Amino acid sequence: MEEGIRESLLEKKKKEEVYYENCPGCKVDKEKHLRSDISILNLLYIWLAVLCGTLPVCSLFPFVYFMVKDFEIAEREEDISSYAGYVGSAFMLGRALTSILWGMVSDRYGRKPVIVFGVITVVIFNTLFGLSTNLWMAIAMRFLLGSLNGLLGPIKAYATEICREEHQAIGLSTVVAAWGVGLVVGPALGGYLAQPVEKYPNIFPKNSFWDKFPYFLPCFIISVFAFVVAIACIWLPETLHNHKDNIKSVDEDDESLEAGGSSNEAENDDIPPKKKRSIFQNWPLISSVIVYCVFSLHDIAYQEVFSLWAVSPRRLGGLNFTTDNVGTVLAISGIAIIIYQLSLYPIIQKACGPVTLARLTGVLSIPLVQSYPFMTMFSGFTLYVVISIASILKNVATETIATGLFILQNRAVEQHERGAANGIAMTAMSAFKTIGPAAGGALLTWSQKRLDASFLPGMIIIN
Repeated sequence: MEEGIRESLLEKKKKEEVYYENCPGCKVDKEKHLRSDISILNLLYIWLAVLCGTLPVCSLFPFVYFMVKDFEIAEREEDISSYAGYVGSAFMLGRALTSILWGMVSDRYGRKPVIVFGVITVVIFNTLFGLSTNLWMAIAMRFLLGSLNGLLGPIKAYATEICREEHQAIGLSTVVAAWGVGLVVGPALGGYLAQPVEKYPNIFPKNSFWDKFPYFLPCFIISVFAFVVAIACIWLPETLHNHKDNIKSVDEDDESLEAGGSSNEAENDDIPPKKKRSIFQNWPLISSVIVYCVFSLHDIAYQEVFSLWAVSPRRLGGLNFTTDNVGTVLAISGIAIIIYQLSLYPIIQKACGPVTLARLTGVLSIPLVQSYPFMTMFSGFTLYVVISIASILKNVATETIATGLFILQNRAVEQHERGAANGIAMTAMSAFKTIGPAAGGALLTWSQKRLDASFLPGMIIIN
């Protein structure tokens, strides 16, 4: 019965729609109403933009330990992880300070300008990071990259607005899939392409440019990809309406239905408009942001510590992996995420709902991360198999929780507030993620001095 009511509301909405000729948002809405399927081209735009914004976030983790070591700033080997944590935190600190601003800009001037500017930022500052010659230059470039790249907040609002209401879960699932793939493919690129003179001497000779800047190649590859994406974004359709008479959303009718209202109540035009309230008084939004913050701290701490722990020597409690080994594990996880997010997740989410699925996944991830300390008992091929399976399960859990929270956040607000709402979420999340790498690096350093470091990944996730 509820499905019939929803369909009638959609039909009523189509009849009452008023489209403004010079409004890009109206143009997108009209196209959505004329075709019931989802645009693969729009999903591709979303995928490329998110991947471009996400690749630089964690691409440094496999080699930042060696980069800081080459800076020769750490007095002892145990102190390298602390300095590496500062480099990792700089990006999130910059993003925490500016995400709300970029969200407000996208609400006022459109999603497309912010997205394009963010992509161009990746081209410039990610390249300069690869050319860093000292710790402070590396920290400064990461900070500027984070503060000027504000596309990840508006792109979530964009994914909601570019899709029909019944396809919004797929749109946000595409965001999270690209985000998750970027978080594992980025480190994979960093692992495979860092220090190319040592790994591929036949292609990159000694005493060459690549020997002087051994960490430039992965940054350069990502920047070239971002440059191509920036050109492609020229044809990105804008979704923001440029007139004041914004179209009433079906989500408002959904809210009245969920609150127990009838279709007659939803169709009653005499109902007075609700009093406008502050976005900070929107409890469904704020509660989902709070959960997202806690989860983000959990996620970034895991990513930072996993890479540092994996490349640390056995005598310090690590796995003694090379950057190639870390890259292989993360590449396998990236493939698994693509398969899961685009095939299995929509089915599971439809059956369980985003809230129940996120809760269940969060509970199951606790014993998973607590199993990591025992993986140091394995070696050789067995170790690779076990660590790869654990990494796949952990990243699938990450994507499941994040997608559910993104759906809740974007359904909690109207279009003119989505940019700011996602900016608030990104600011709060980035603030928590600022703590993660620095705290993770410091704890790893402390544990390598005093404890068995193999127990740290599980400790951080639980604490």
